[in-house]
Amino acid sequence: MNSYQLPKFIILWLILLFPAYVNAKYTHPEKWYNNKYCNGKIEYIMPDRTRCDCLTDTHAIEYDFGKKWAEAIGQSLYYSLQTGRRAGIVLIIDDPEEIRYWIRLNSTIIHFKLPIDTWKVHK
Repeated sequence: MNSYQLPKFIILWLILLFPAYVNAKYTHPEKWYNNKYCNGKIEYIMPDRTRCDCLTDTHAIEYDFGKKWAEAIGQSLYYSLQTGRRAGIVLIIDDPEEIRYWIRLNSTIIHFKLPIDTWKVHK
């Protein structure tokens, strides 16, 4: 191993050894919020093998972090299509500055009259 390869090896080793530190941007992982707030079936596997984060008697709910608000719209609508339940999004706001994502999410839903209910959780 030459001297150039050694730092790459050490960095890779640290990433593999300490993955929590590499992904420490958020207070908790998405699954933590799902487990804490879902009042239904968690990680419900649908016929096409996709997974709905939380399936209740009335909603198919996608949990996502603020910056993924747009992706959450598509996922929740697809889960609704697959389950016949109303689409829902729980947007995780991990930082007060991320409230802009909450506004974007709800502005888009209102503008296009999308059949999606939304909730937000804070760290």
